[in-house]
Amino acid sequence: MKNVNLLEGLFKDSQIKGKEYLLYLDVDRLIAPCYEAVSHTPKKPRYGGWESTGISGHSIGHWLSATATMYSITSDLLLKSKLEYAVDELELVQQLDDEGYVSGFSRSCFDKVFSGDYEVDNFSLGGGWVPWYSIHKIYAGLIDVYNLTGNEKALSIVTKLANWAKKETDKLSEEQFQRMLICEHGGMNEALADLYLITNNEDYLKLAKRFCHQAVLEPLSKGVDDLQGKHANTQIPKVIGAAKLYEITGEYTYRNMAEYFWSQVTNHRSYVIGGNSINEHFGPEDTEQLGIQTTETCNTYNMLKLTEHLFKWSKDVKYIDYYERALYNHILASQDPDSGMKTYFVATQPGHFKVYCSPDESFWCCTGTGMENPARYNRNIYYYENNELYINLFIASELSIPEHNLKLRQETNFPESNFAKLTFTQTTNEEVTIRIRVPKWIAGPVLATVNGKTEYKCYENGYLTISGKWKDGDVIEIQIPMNLYLEHTKDDKRKAAILYGPIVLAGALGREQFPESDILKDHLSLNNHPLIEVPDLITDERDITKWIKRTNDNSLSFITAPIGQPGNIRITLIPFHKLHHQRYNLYWNIMDEGAYQTFIDKELEEAKKINEMTIDVVSPHEQQPEVEHSIEKKNSRSGYLNLFNRGWRDSIGEGYFSYQMKVDPEKTSYLVVTYSGNDTTVHENGRAYDREFDIMIDNQTITSVSLKANQPGQLFDCLYEIPLSLTLGKQSVKVKFASSEGKVAGGVYGVRIVKGTDYK
Repeated sequence: MKNVNLLEGLFKDSQIKGKEYLLYLDVDRLIAPCYEAVSHTPKKPRYGGWESTGISGHSIGHWLSATATMYSITSDLLLKSKLEYAVDELELVQQLDDEGYVSGFSRSCFDKVFSGDYEVDNFSLGGGWVPWYSIHKIYAGLIDVYNLTGNEKALSIVTKLANWAKKETDKLSEEQFQRMLICEHGGMNEALADLYLITNNEDYLKLAKRFCHQAVLEPLSKGVDDLQGKHANTQIPKVIGAAKLYEITGEYTYRNMAEYFWSQVTNHRSYVIGGNSINEHFGPEDTEQLGIQTTETCNTYNMLKLTEHLFKWSKDVKYIDYYERALYNHILASQDPDSGMKTYFVATQPGHFKVYCSPDESFWCCTGTGMENPARYNRNIYYYENNELYINLFIASELSIPEHNLKLRQETNFPESNFAKLTFTQTTNEEVTIRIRVPKWIAGPVLATVNGKTEYKCYENGYLTISGKWKDGDVIEIQIPMNLYLEHTKDDKRKAAILYGPIVLAGALGREQFPESDILKDHLSLNNHPLIEVPDLITDERDITKWIKRTNDNSLSFITAPIGQPGNIRITLIPFHKLHHQRYNLYWNIMDEGAYQTFIDKELEEAKKINEMTIDVVSPHEQQPEVEHSIEKKNSRSGYLNLFNRGWRDSIGEGYFSYQMKVDPEKTSYLVVTYSGNDTTVHENGRAYDREFDIMIDNQTITSVSLKANQPGQLFDCLYEIPLSLTLGKQSVKVKFASSEGKVAGGVYGVRIVKGTDYK
C-alpha cells in the first residue's frame, strides 16, 4: 500500500474523511474497558454502544489496524503519536495480568473454556459474548502496527498474548477445541498465521491450523455448499485464514476451501452492490430477498480481503471485476461523506435509506471495519510481479516501486469519464509488460494508445497486454467504453437493478417521511420506520438506453422517461456511492404494459402492512436482534431450518428465553409468535418432551401453549393480547418463554409486538 498514493478524486476525499474520524477518537476511551478487564480504573470512561457491552475492546483493535494503515500511506505524525501512545497503554494493561492477557473483557470466560467444561453456542462461549472474535481484533491490530510501522513493542505484546493462547488451548482435546469454535471467533487462524510469518515460531502455525473450524471448512474443501442459515461474517474470516495457510503450507485443501467459498458467495449469494447476507445470515442459493437488514458491510470488507488472496494466485480478471463492484457500490457507499460515519446494513428494501453509526455511541462491528476501509482504497489498483505491471482499477493514483526504479501516474475521472491516462515519470532499462484490465462490463472494445500513435485493442485472459522498455514521459491513453444495462435478480426476472459500467445506479427518491436523523446509536431503531410508495418501471421498449438518458456529461446523473407508475413519473438515477441522506431504490419492478395491468407486488404490500403495525420485532437465532433485545436464557438452544429459511429458539427442561421488547405505553399491545406447524413432542436421550410452555410478560403468565403439529408443513402465527395493566406507562416489557421439567418451550420462529388485532 505504501507504494500507491491516491490523487484528487472521490476515493481521496473519502480517505481524508476517514482519517478525520481516526484522529477524532480518544485512545483512553477506547482502551478503558481493557483497564476494567484487569480490575483497574481507566483514565477516561469507555465509549457507548457495543463498547459498553461484553464485546468491548474490539474497537481498539480495529482502530490500531486502521490507524497503522492510514499512517503508512499518509505519514501523518499525529496519527503516529496516537498509535504509539495506544501501544504503550496496552503494554501497561498487559503488565497488570500475570498471564500476559489483554482485552476489553475479563478472561474469566476463557478460564471456563480452558477447564474443558463450558457452555457454547453460536455467539456465546463460557458466558462471554464472542470472546475470541473480540480479542482477535487486538491480535490483528497489533500485528498490523508492527508490520506497517515497525513498532517492536506491538510485536512483544501480541507475542505474549499468543503465548497465553497457546499455553491455555493446549489443555483442550481436539474435540473440545473444535466445539469451542462453534462460537464466532473472527480470523484467529489468519492472525496466528501472520504471527508465524513474522516470528517463524512453529507453535503459532500449529495453533493457526487448530483454529480452522472443520465443521465449516471441510465441506467447502469438497465442494459442498452448506452455508444456508449460517451467520455470514462468522464464516468469511475462517476462509481468509485458510487462504493464508495455503500460501504458507502449499496445501491445496486450503486453496480449495477458499476458491469454492468465494465462487458460491459471489455468484450465488450476493446482491448487486457486491454485498451478501440478510439479517446477517446466508439464505438459500440464488435468491436476492430484499429487506432492510441486507448486505452487512463487515462481510464485504472481508470478501475484499479474501478476493485479494485469490487474485494473487491466478491473476484471473473475475476477481478484480468483483472487487471493483463491491469497492465502489458497497464500501465507498458505506461512509457518509459529510460526517464520516459508517453503515452497518445497507438496505435493499425499496424506498428505505442508509443508517449510519453515531461517533460515540455505536461502535458496531461495521464501525470497526468502517474505520479501516478508507485507508485500504489504494490496494489492488496495481499489481506488480516478475516485470509485469497489472493496471487493475481505474483510480487516480501514483505508483512508485523504488527497487525497480519505476514510477507511474494514473490520471482519470473514472467512472464519470471512460478515459484514463498512464504517464511514466521514472523508468528503468528493464522491459516491463503492462497488463490493462478489460472489465466484463465493457460496452465495446477497450482501446489503448501509446504516445498517441500505436493502438492496442486485442486482449486475452481479461487483460490488454503491452510490452516494451519504457522511457520517462511515455504515455498510455486508455478508453473503456461504458453503457447502461440491467442486472436481473436471481430469483425474480421481473426485478432488476440498473448499472452503468461497474456502477450501480440508485433511484434518488427524496426525503418523504424521512427520519429526524439517519445517524444513530441503535441501527435497528428505524427498521419499522414508515415506507413510501416506489414506482414500477413500465415500458414496452426493451432497449434501456431509449428510456434512460444521461443529464450531464461531467457527472453520472440520469433520468428516465415518464414510465414510473402509477403517475407517469420521471426518476432520477445517480451512483449509489453518491446517494446519502435520502430514500432510494436499487431493485425495480420492470415490465411491459400488458404485465403491469395484472401485477401486484404482494411482497411489498405485505411488508408495508406489517411494517405499519409493528412496534418491535425479534428474529430468534439471529445475533443482533437477540443481543439488542437483551436476550436472557437458560437451557436454551437455537438453530436454522432450511425448510422455512428461518431461525428458531427453544428451551428444554427447566429453562427459558426472554427478550426486552417495546410496547405502546398507552394502548393495548399484542404479541405475535410464529411457530412451526410440524412441531410436536420431542424425543431426546430416550425421553419424551411435550412442547408445552408459558408465555410471560414481566414474569406474569398471559397464556399457556401446547404445540401438537398444529399446521403441518408451514409456519403459522398466533396473536395474544397483552393486558393493558402490564404495559401501561411502560416503554418496554420482558417477553419470556418458559418450560418446566420434561417440557420444551418453542420452537419460536418469530416474536413481534403489534398495535392491533388485524395483523393477519
